[in-house]
Amino acid sequence: MLTLHRAALVLPDPADPTAPSIADGAVVVRGELVEAVGPYGELAAAHPSARVRDWGTAAVLTPGLRNPWGQRLLERDYHPDPREEIGVEPVVDGLVGCTDETRYGASARRGLQRMLGFGVTAVAGPFEWAAVRTAVARSGLAALPGASDAGAGAGAGAAAGAGLLDPLAVLPLPLAVHGRVAAGGRADFAVFPGLPVLSGLSGLSGLSGLSGLAVEGGDGVRPAAGGCLATVLGGRLVYRRR
Repeated sequence: MLTLHRAALVLPDPADPTAPSIADGAVVVRGELVEAVGPYGELAAAHPSARVRDWGTAAVLTPGLRNPWGQRLLERDYHPDPREEIGVEPVVDGLVGCTDETRYGASARRGLQRMLGFGVTAVAGPFEWAAVRTAVARSGLAALPGASDAGAGAGAGAAAGAGLLDPLAVLPLPLAVHGRVAAGGRADFAVFPGLPVLSGLSGLSGLSGLSGLAVEGGDGVRPAAGGCLATVLGGRLVYRRR
């Protein structure tokens, strides 16, 4: 079955300042793959039987994000079970000294689930604990070798944000995204609330007619931090804000 994801703005490749953006755009997904990216009207006409997920008039669809602090978040910090009634934020260094594989695995599963709420579709390792490696593999998130893959210029921001579930808290979108949204590629993407802040990316096209845009000094496109509306992983809607 085809699913058509509609957003006010689609940024297929924020890391490339010359890549086109698409106002009132859409992404067509078939199974695990992206079938097409383009203007909503054209894709809706070409796929009249597709199920439509309309994310709203101020939504921004981008590639999923990469969390460069995976090793710390999943093998040092502890993600509480709600039944423990100690909150939901990671307990810094809560796993240091732990030797219980089961505890590592359960904590990692909860941490990975929370990452999905921030649009994360890839997480950096390497991971030493077998239970953590298993949790990552079963989550569907892409497992990446290490933080150095975040891209040129990301190092300082990654170091400053070590242990954050939300990559956009310290990284601009061009450095935070993993891959791009393109026909034939795996359908991993996120939808963020609100229109983005644009700075220094005059090459982006397709923005005319969009209201609510702000332009200010900064280091790129940054959707509102604090989580996303939805995360799609391998074509599956794995997170939706309630």
